[in-house]
Amino acid sequence: MIRLEDLPTINAALNAISLVLLLYAYAMIRRKRVLPHKRAMIAAYCTSIVFLAGYLTHRFTTGDIRFGGTGFIRPVYFFILITHVSLAVTVPVLSTWTLLLGLRGRIERHRRLARVTLPIWLYVSVTGIMVYVLLFCIYQPLPH
Repeated sequence: MIRLEDLPTINAALNAISLVLLLYAYAMIRRKRVLPHKRAMIAAYCTSIVFLAGYLTHRFTTGDIRFGGTGFIRPVYFFILITHVSLAVTVPVLSTWTLLLGLRGRIERHRRLARVTLPIWLYVSVTGIMVYVLLFCIYQPLPH
């Protein structure tokens, strides 16, 4: 049984899996291996959907979690968090649109959009893991 307090760790793992799948898919398309690219992108997309469900569940059931770090790390953490959240809201739309263009065979439009989507999605995946590590592993969250 998954407990609510396990969701941040599960979500970080899903972010890491998405990151690996995205990097693999990119490597495959650079080698013109379209089928492995397609499979990895579908897997990354599905992994991200599961992540989003877990994230929203945790967010709406536990509310705000306050960062416990002090000193120089505070502005660093908030910079990472703000850029992460700002870009994360674009990923569901960009990734869905990019995936649909690819699946529908609209390859040139898919390529153009993927050049925007991939770096944003990679950044959001990496910074999501960083936020988790800073918030839950290195510094303990502050009580409400």
